[in-house]
This record gives sequence, C-alpha cells and structure tokens, in this order.
Amino acid sequence: MFNKKWTILLLIWCLTLVVAGCGSAGSDSGGEGSGSNEGNQVTVNFMHLWPAGVSAGQNKIVNQIIDEYQKEHPNVTIKQEVLDNEQYKNKLKVLSASNELPDVGVTWAAGFLKPYVEGGLFTPMDDLLVGELNGRFVAGTTEAYAVDGKTYALPLEFNIAPVYYNKAIFQQYGVEVPETYDQFKNVVKTLADQGMAPIALGNKDRWTGSLWYMYLADRLGGQETLAGAIQGKNSFNDPALLQAANEVQTLVDMNAFVKGFNGLSNEEAKSEFLNGKAAMYMMGTWELPNFTTNEEIPQQFRDSVGFFKFPAASDGKGNINSWVGGPGVGLFISENSKVKEEAKKFVEYFVSEWGEQSVTGAGVIPATKVNTDTLELPPLYIELFEEMNQASSITLFADVQMEANAAETHLNMIQALFGKAATPEKFSEEHDAAMAKSNSGQK
Repeated sequence: MFNKKWTILLLIWCLTLVVAGCGSAGSDSGGEGSGSNEGNQVTVNFMHLWPAGVSAGQNKIVNQIIDEYQKEHPNVTIKQEVLDNEQYKNKLKVLSASNELPDVGVTWAAGFLKPYVEGGLFTPMDDLLVGELNGRFVAGTTEAYAVDGKTYALPLEFNIAPVYYNKAIFQQYGVEVPETYDQFKNVVKTLADQGMAPIALGNKDRWTGSLWYMYLADRLGGQETLAGAIQGKNSFNDPALLQAANEVQTLVDMNAFVKGFNGLSNEEAKSEFLNGKAAMYMMGTWELPNFTTNEEIPQQFRDSVGFFKFPAASDGKGNINSWVGGPGVGLFISENSKVKEEAKKFVEYFVSEWGEQSVTGAGVIPATKVNTDTLELPPLYIELFEEMNQASSITLFADVQMEANAAETHLNMIQALFGKAATPEKFSEEHDAAMAKSNSGQK
C-alpha cells in the first residue's frame, strides 16, 4: 500500500502528465547454460511472463527488443523462458530455493520482492539510475522497489484496475453503466436473472478476488482505513471493512460471478469475458493490449469494450476517484549471476526501449516518461490515462504490499471468503493475526 509520500509523488505525476492527439514455455529453461561465457560469447538467461498467446503485444515487443539488442551486441545471446503469470510465480519460488534464479527476471514491488532481497538473491541496481536511465522514471515508481534505501528492480509498468464491460451485452440486456454501488447491484441482478454471467472472475489465483474486496473496502471505509489495515496500523475488524467482506458474500449469493469462479484461473475467466459469456471483468490496465491492439482478438469485440470506475457507495467514506493499482512488474538481476555486468547492460537497454514501444505496440502504460504528443493512441488507452490524471489516491495491491506470510494469509482468506468457507468475522480475525505476526518479525 502506498504511504502518503508515494501517493503524493504519484499524484504529482498523474496531474502533470497530459495525453495529447497486468503458459507455454519458450526456449530452454534458465538453468541450462546460465552464465555461460566462452571467449567473447555471453548468454544471458531472461525469464518473463508474456507468452505469445495471452500477452501477444508484450511478447512481440520483448522479441523486438531482444533482436535489436543481439544485433547491436553480436557476442550476446538472450535466452528466454516464457511462462504465464501463476506458473512464473511458482517457478520463481522454486528457483530461489535452490539459488538458481535467471540472470534477469520479472518481479513485483514492495512486500513481494522483500524476501528475495533479504535472502541476498536480487542485486542492487542504483548504479543504473544515475546513468542512461537517470530521470527517465515516473516519480514514485522506483521507490516501490526499494528496500533499506537500495533499489532492487526497475519498473516497467504503471497500472490501475478498472471494471471493463461489454457494451453490446449491456445494450442487449438493457442495463447502463452504474454510477453508484446500488445501481451496480441492480445491473448484476438484471444480468443474472436473465441468465447472463455478470462478472468474469478467476479466483483460483486469489489476488483477483482481492481486487473486489479492496474496492469495496475503499468505497465503504475510505482509502486511509483500507491502507491502514493492510499496513497493520489498524484492524480489519473495522466496521466498514467487515461490511466490505459481507458485501463480497452478498455478490456471491447474487450469482454475480461466473459459475465455478473459485476454481477458475484468471486466464480461464478472462476467456469468458473475451468470448462474450460474461458482461464485466475487473483487471489491471496491463490488459489494455487485449482490448486495443491485440489483433488476435476480434476487432468487433475490442470496439465493444468500455470501462467504468468502481462505483461509490451511498453510505461509504470512499472517493470514486480512488483506484487500486500502482507500479506493475519490474526487472531484477540475480545477485549470483555470472554475467551480471552484461545483464545490467541488457536491462538498461530493455527499460529504455520498452517505454514508447509498449505504448504504441501494446497500449501499456509504462513506468518511464514518454512524450505522447505525437503518438496515435487507442481511445480506451487515452480515457484510462486521463482517469489517472484525476486520481485522488492509488492504493497498491494488497498481496504485493504485504510481506510474504501475511500476503499468503490474505490470499487464502480471500478465497475462503468468496467460497463462503469463512465468515467476514473470521476473515478479519485471521488478517489481524497475520499482520500482528508480520509486524512482530515472526515468520
């Protein structure tokens, strides 16, 4: 969760930037040949989470950047391993346990990277911030990857999480974009009563359900109440946060989510939305490429995708311009890489090239500053970028903000809450216990 300093920094950026005019393996695994350096030939192993199918735009850009880098550095081979999101997270844990991380990989910020830093697995990258990349990052983004004053990854993306919706389905069933939470529940009821799944949710991955709880908690209790609980400064038993947990189960009882949602992965749920079997889908703006530039997705569907802000609750303290989001993924370099200097050169090059290419080629909102004055951008991208300009606060994803053990409790309890295997009271008590344990330094 962003503290006030991060929030201010991000808001300064959001208010000053103006737009004008978040699998199949790729090549061999990172373990083989890692750090090979025969004569002048160097192999840098790069593990990432942009497969060609589900992340076509990003995958294309990654390959373009790598091709150009290898042309400019003929003695260097960048060896990719490509996994989808959940496979990637699982493999990263396995590789870290055996101290066999790739030379370059993808990480998330804050609490996610902290155990890797404490284990001596990620190398500091502050030297890159005073070189070619000096002044290139949006204010407040690199701070999310810092531990004890050192920066351990360089961010690639900045994200917020809107509710995407299918305009054609809304029109077919006679519903309109909701402005209040009561109106939202009426939309859900209307769709469900007529046999259309209101919301695509793949809660097998758990963090997906966390987005829904966070927005409910934000709108009912306000951003500071939610942030304080996730930081362990106040209790999840706060009346507004208890009400948010109750509302999750109310939505479940209303059949708001696709059938079997607690056993579906995010990719499976996303397919329900892409195939027109669900009317809405909440996800980070890393999905923008699939709704704007990904030519593997039918143009008719892409033209039908809109978005709305999570509605305000009439009895809540939250601001409708408060978002869940923050810096997305970033690149780390393994502390034990045998080709660390070449890995740093590649990361510096990759981050520099990713910025504008990710905007024009994939519709990604980058963590580096990009002059958009002369760029032709999809309307959906422009509309979401403009929403960021008006953000009152941006709250970092709970599982990323929390330390590892507390995050695991949070995710498990999210799934239990949505599955009605835990009451809102139990949900809150388990969170408070996990945060107390985390804050006391216990593992």
